[in-house]
Amino acid sequence: MMFTGIVEETGVISRIDRGEHSAVLNIRAKTVLEGTETGDSIAVNGICLTVTKLLGESFCADVMHETLNRSAFAGLSVGSAVNLERAMRADGRFGGHIVSGHVDGTGSITDIRRDDNAVWYTVSAAAEVMRYIVEKGSVTIDGISLTVAKVSNTGFSVSAIPHTVKYTNLCLRKKGDMVNIETDIIGRYVEKLMQPAVQEEKKSTLTKEMLSYYGF
Repeated sequence: MMFTGIVEETGVISRIDRGEHSAVLNIRAKTVLEGTETGDSIAVNGICLTVTKLLGESFCADVMHETLNRSAFAGLSVGSAVNLERAMRADGRFGGHIVSGHVDGTGSITDIRRDDNAVWYTVSAAAEVMRYIVEKGSVTIDGISLTVAKVSNTGFSVSAIPHTVKYTNLCLRKKGDMVNIETDIIGRYVEKLMQPAVQEEKKSTLTKEMLSYYGF
């Protein structure tokens, strides 16, 4: 299962049924429902969710406790706009970068400024997220594949083109908003491979009885 970070459309949260540690989202959409069946995966603000029910012009998806704890979903309300992308088809075009749909954490938008026709967004994030953010590398913000333009000790900045801003929920973002962040998974694999392999301690099968049997 893989996404690319190229948002297909923005949907709208039409209903939220909250449990003690979970929630069921009803999301109004159009494009992502084409060819979609129950059990298929759709990235909602960058989080891979399973379609549990199709209702004509909307779909339902369950959000588990772990997802609520690690994402910005807790701040969603009825009427919230969310970025939507269906899982990539095997014969599809790879327009963004490898996106798993499993966020690494959240960030807070600390600054938004225009630079000619581009819009700069600065996001602060925890150290465990910033560890994998590199200048000119890829990052996913609320399911949008973006290129990191600047990095500091506590955050990073991206520059979005007008098309991306217009056709995603970036156009609605303001300072202080929480966003989902997924770092480039390739960096995690590289880090893992660079670590020395853990060698299991081999226990000797030599016993006192065996030594005695062979005359030792």
